[in-house]
Amino acid sequence: MAAKDKSSSFDFNGMYTRVEPNKFIEYTIEDLPAQTGGRKVSVHFIGVEEGIKITETFDAEHENPEEVQRLGWQAILDNFKKHVEAS
Repeated sequence: MAAKDKSSSFDFNGMYTRVEPNKFIEYTIEDLPAQTGGRKVSVHFIGVEEGIKITETFDAEHENPEEVQRLGWQAILDNFKKHVEAS
Protein backbone atom coordinates (compact mmCIF):
# COMPACT_ATOMS: atom_id res chain seq x y z
CA MET A 1 0.00 0.00 0.00
CA ALA A 2 1.20 3.51 -0.74
CA ALA A 3 0.04 7.08 -0.23
CA LYS A 4 -1.03 8.81 -3.47
CA ASP A 5 1.59 11.50 -2.86
CA LYS A 6 4.22 8.74 -2.41
CA SER A 7 5.08 10.07 1.06
CA SER A 8 4.87 6.61 2.59
CA SER A 9 4.31 2.99 1.67
CA PHE A 10 4.40 -0.48 3.18
CA ASP A 11 3.92 -4.10 2.22
CA PHE A 12 0.52 -5.47 3.12
CA ASN A 13 -0.07 -9.17 2.72
CA GLY A 14 -1.98 -11.86 4.51
CA MET A 15 -4.29 -14.82 4.18
CA TYR A 16 -8.07 -15.03 4.09
CA THR A 17 -9.29 -17.35 6.83
CA ARG A 18 -13.06 -17.09 6.36
CA VAL A 19 -15.27 -15.64 3.64
CA GLU A 20 -19.07 -15.52 3.60
CA PRO A 21 -20.01 -13.79 0.32
CA ASN A 22 -21.77 -10.45 0.85
CA LYS A 23 -21.67 -10.89 4.66
CA PHE A 24 -18.26 -11.40 6.24
CA ILE A 25 -14.52 -11.51 5.52
CA GLU A 26 -11.84 -12.52 7.98
CA TYR A 27 -8.11 -12.52 7.31
CA THR A 28 -4.74 -12.51 9.00
CA ILE A 29 -2.15 -9.83 8.24
CA GLU A 30 1.32 -11.31 8.04
CA ASP A 31 3.20 -8.35 9.54
CA LEU A 32 4.14 -9.91 12.88
CA PRO A 33 6.56 -12.75 13.59
CA ALA A 34 5.25 -16.09 12.34
CA GLN A 35 4.98 -17.55 15.85
CA THR A 36 2.27 -14.98 16.76
CA GLY A 37 0.02 -16.08 13.91
CA GLY A 38 -0.30 -12.52 12.60
CA ARG A 39 -2.93 -9.88 13.28
CA LYS A 40 -6.60 -10.73 12.78
CA VAL A 41 -8.98 -8.52 10.82
CA SER A 42 -12.71 -9.05 10.39
CA VAL A 43 -15.10 -7.16 8.12
CA HIS A 44 -18.89 -7.33 8.45
CA PHE A 45 -21.22 -6.17 5.66
CA ILE A 46 -24.69 -5.36 6.98
CA GLY A 47 -27.64 -4.25 4.88
CA VAL A 48 -29.21 -1.04 6.20
CA GLU A 49 -31.83 1.31 4.77
CA GLU A 50 -29.16 3.62 3.32
CA GLY A 51 -27.20 0.78 1.68
CA ILE A 52 -24.45 -1.34 3.22
CA LYS A 53 -22.80 -0.68 6.57
CA ILE A 54 -19.23 -1.97 6.82
CA THR A 55 -17.76 -2.64 10.25
CA GLU A 56 -14.09 -3.56 10.41
CA THR A 57 -12.21 -4.68 13.50
CA PHE A 58 -8.51 -5.37 13.72
CA ASP A 59 -5.76 -6.33 16.12
CA ALA A 60 -3.62 -3.23 16.64
CA GLU A 61 0.11 -3.37 15.99
CA HIS A 62 2.57 -2.07 18.58
CA GLU A 63 4.56 0.55 16.64
CA ASN A 64 1.89 3.25 16.25
CA PRO A 65 -0.77 4.60 18.63
CA GLU A 66 -4.16 2.90 18.27
CA GLU A 67 -5.84 6.19 17.32
CA VAL A 68 -3.42 6.66 14.41
CA GLN A 69 -4.15 3.12 13.26
CA ARG A 70 -7.90 3.65 13.56
CA LEU A 71 -7.65 6.81 11.45
CA GLY A 72 -5.63 4.93 8.83
CA TRP A 73 -8.15 2.10 8.60
CA GLN A 74 -10.98 4.66 8.43
CA ALA A 75 -9.22 6.44 5.55
CA ILE A 76 -9.05 3.12 3.68
CA LEU A 77 -12.80 2.58 4.22
CA ASP A 78 -13.57 6.16 3.16
CA ASN A 79 -11.60 5.69 -0.07
CA PHE A 80 -13.36 2.36 -0.67
CA LYS A 81 -16.72 4.14 -0.26
CA LYS A 82 -15.72 6.79 -2.82
CA HIS A 83 -14.60 4.10 -5.25
CA VAL A 84 -17.84 2.10 -4.91
CA GLU A 85 -20.05 5.17 -5.24
CA ALA A 86 -18.19 6.25 -8.39
CA SER A 87 -18.59 2.82 -10.01
